[in-house]
Amino acid sequence: MAATRRTTTKQAGTKAVPLPGKLASKNAAEQYEQPPFTLKDVRDAVPAHCFKRDTLRSMGYVAHDLVLAAALFYAATFIPQLPLAAQAVAWPAYWVAQGIVCTGIWVLAHECGHGAFSPSKAVNDTVGYILHTALLVPYFSWKYTHSKHHKATNHMTKDQVFVPSRRAEVNPTIKRAIPASENLADGDEHPLTEVAPIFAVFELARMLIFGWPAYLIYNASSQQYTQFASHFLPSSPMFDPKHAQGVFASDIGVVAMIALLAYCGQVFGSWNVVTFYVLPYLMVNFWLVTITFLQHTDPELPHYSNEHWDFLKGALATMDRDYGILNYFHHHIGDTHVVHHLFSTMPHYHAEEATEAVKKVLGKFYHHDDRAISAALYQSMVKCRFVEDSGDVLFFKY
Repeated sequence: MAATRRTTTKQAGTKAVPLPGKLASKNAAEQYEQPPFTLKDVRDAVPAHCFKRDTLRSMGYVAHDLVLAAALFYAATFIPQLPLAAQAVAWPAYWVAQGIVCTGIWVLAHECGHGAFSPSKAVNDTVGYILHTALLVPYFSWKYTHSKHHKATNHMTKDQVFVPSRRAEVNPTIKRAIPASENLADGDEHPLTEVAPIFAVFELARMLIFGWPAYLIYNASSQQYTQFASHFLPSSPMFDPKHAQGVFASDIGVVAMIALLAYCGQVFGSWNVVTFYVLPYLMVNFWLVTITFLQHTDPELPHYSNEHWDFLKGALATMDRDYGILNYFHHHIGDTHVVHHLFSTMPHYHAEEATEAVKKVLGKFYHHDDRAISAALYQSMVKCRFVEDSGDVLFFKY
């Protein structure tokens, strides 16, 4: 399917901002335009009922996903009875299917963290803590940093995830921005452009498999701090002192879940724990990184300096993508992400209607890409290598 791309042009306020160097796309060579509408204008376009949270309805989605996960688990218990050739097909099918369903469970816990699951904070945190802990996610720790991400989306010094590398970080020998007069034409030699396809695929595989635990354990792809940062340490620089109790509670939950898995390994066998839980868990990680990477990493999405960032521009610098049937199982986290960033306490079951409503106001400022997910992943890995060391509105270059 051909890509449908509504992209912005580049301007900070009313002043045009030159964007020197080889850009990741020709569209990014245009001028950036300040959105001519306010957040209130966008909110007023959304039907009021879209902001209403229904605890019973939300719990229905939890029940739906848990039933699916239990059914898949039960069906998988019969796989060892199949001939080896059939097992070679059935096991991967189970891992993929269970990973998809459990990603939906992860999304519902994420909704709890935003307060979108229920009007009750106690319900949100109880359900979110249980569901995320079952998937080895430190619920409160991630809730705190994810809130900061939403409050500073695509802010170069305050965002918490998929923060772009600077030019000097990619190649320390290049310390300056290339003047506009030296823009390199397609096909010209450039010291940072040569990413061999096999290397790009390797980078993708490493990120999709290990990216999520790396982010939790040592804050990979986030802001660089002078001290060690981890979602498991209350003293980490991305937390405030008031967060210590929540981080500690999150750690207890994850440790308890690991202990439960170790116990199951002793009772039922380590291989059964790997096949029934660990491999589907890795599939969940795959989808989490895929979805979040593609929501925030694209040649058309700008990043901002502190002086030129505001909430609306940051929220609009996200990309909706169509995952086909997976939109259903993932509760539309991928194809309604723009409206999620605009109104993060909105329940997912209203997000499609709200997306259609905001499109009428956003117009060309609504980012959407219908390309195959595999193609989008490859393009973003190859073409989104770095941004300039300085500037007000920064786009990926390669």
